[in-house]
Amino acid sequence: MSDTAGGAGRRRGRDETEEERADRMWQELIQEVRVAQMGVQILFGFLLTVVFTPKYDDLADTDRVIYIVTVVLGACATGALIGPVSLHRLVSGRRVKPQAVQVASRLTLLGLVLLLATTTASLLLILRVATHDGFVPFLVAAVVGWYLLCWFALPLWTRHRHTSR
Repeated sequence: MSDTAGGAGRRRGRDETEEERADRMWQELIQEVRVAQMGVQILFGFLLTVVFTPKYDDLADTDRVIYIVTVVLGACATGALIGPVSLHRLVSGRRVKPQAVQVASRLTLLGLVLLLATTTASLLLILRVATHDGFVPFLVAAVVGWYLLCWFALPLWTRHRHTSR
C-alpha cells in the first residue's frame, strides 16, 4: 500500500489495520492530553485557593462574577480533559477503540476550548485586579488572539496546506 503520489519514493499514509491505527492514534492523543491536563489542573488548583485569601473579600462584584465563571470553566475544562482517561478505562477490552478515539478526540478539543475560556477569564480577572486600567480588555483580546493563532489557526492552516486531497 505504498502510494508515491508526486515524489520519488515519497510514501503517503501508513500500512496499518484499523485497530493498529486506533492504537497509534490513542497513544498520540493521550500524550497530548497529558500536556493539557497538567496545565488545566495547575490553573484550576490555583483558582480554588483564591477564594480563601484576604484579597477576595475586597473584590468588586464584577470581579467576583468573573472569578466564579472562571472556576466553573476550569472545572469543566478539567472534566473534559480527564474524560478520555475515564472513557478508555470504561471501554477497554470492548473492541471499540476506533470509536473511543473519536469520542476522546472530541472531548480533548472541547477541553482545549474550555481551557482557552478559563485562561482568558483568569487573565481578565488578574489584570483587572492588578491594574484597574481601561487597556485590560484590549490586552486580554490580544492574548486571546495569540492563543487562537497558536492553538487553532496555525494547526488548521497546516492541516489544510499539507493534507493531500
